[in-house]
Amino acid sequence: MQSNVESFIARWQNQEGGQERANYALFLTELCDLLELPHAEPASAAHETNDYVFERVVKETARDGSVSSRRIDLYKRDCFILEAKQSRFSGDKKLEETPQLPGIAASGPRGRRAGANRAWDVLMMNARRQAENYVRLLPPGHEPPPFVLVCDVGHAIEVYANFRRDGKAYDQFPDRRSFRIYLEDLRDPDIRARLKAIWTDPLSIDPSRHSARVTRDIATRIAKVSKALEEQGNATEEVAMFLMRVLFTMFAEDVELLPEDSFKTLLNDCAENPAIFPAMMEDLWGAMDKGGFTATIRTTVRRFNGEFFRNRRALKLDREEIGELAAAAAYNWRDVEPAIFGT
Repeated sequence: MQSNVESFIARWQNQEGGQERANYALFLTELCDLLELPHAEPASAAHETNDYVFERVVKETARDGSVSSRRIDLYKRDCFILEAKQSRFSGDKKLEETPQLPGIAASGPRGRRAGANRAWDVLMMNARRQAENYVRLLPPGHEPPPFVLVCDVGHAIEVYANFRRDGKAYDQFPDRRSFRIYLEDLRDPDIRARLKAIWTDPLSIDPSRHSARVTRDIATRIAKVSKALEEQGNATEEVAMFLMRVLFTMFAEDVELLPEDSFKTLLNDCAENPAIFPAMMEDLWGAMDKGGFTATIRTTVRRFNGEFFRNRRALKLDREEIGELAAAAAYNWRDVEPAIFGT
């Protein structure tokens, strides 16, 4: 696979282009080969059946009642609308249509991450607006797709998502730092998997679904620990507050209020020797309450405001229950729904 990726990048990164109509279908077809995806289908004269095609025709009605045809560069029903461009280095006519703005060469080699370039950004922004406009032109029965893609052939693909399926606004996906996939990013298996999901099962990468699944998994593990503690005779309220402190500590680690993996390591150590668990937890929570050095994770921690850790009694747990906590901590708590703190 990696050799195929390198061959694909080498083939396309030096295409200065400008001939988007000639190149974009070939580029996207070869991208599908790289990702082991099916090719677009032949377009039919019966437009209603064209669910995965290049040059998908949609109709636009003007204010005077006249109807004109528009063409979506690549359309996959219930997946995405893609608008393709192919910018050149300095001198591209399209870039020069924006006065006094430099060509793409000022940003660096094609296909690689580079600094901001206003002319190129304008080109891509206009293409995005064009793609979003096509969403409202889809025929009846075709729901707005969850993704809009803007492709600069041989350079980058921008990804925008709307999982509400209302077609009104598409946001940078997965976030503003990584919505733009450059050619060189295809070396990353996770990036290739993301693109493949957009083509085949776009709702599978809906963050709300992932968040709900992660939250359910964690809640199941915490419930096991809660049940074991109550069976030991601990008061329900005391169990709840103890677990709240544990959950908050997991969250604090993943938002970098505690050193990376420090609490995960602590829990794994305690799973090997459950007898040390209460003292280790109370030492850590004491440092979080007042701020200062703790030998438990071998570092100085910030003071956490409020009285949450003032009562820092840690309940005894067996190896199995500490293992459940360690498994819960292994999730990325940035993905966890806040409602779990009340569960």
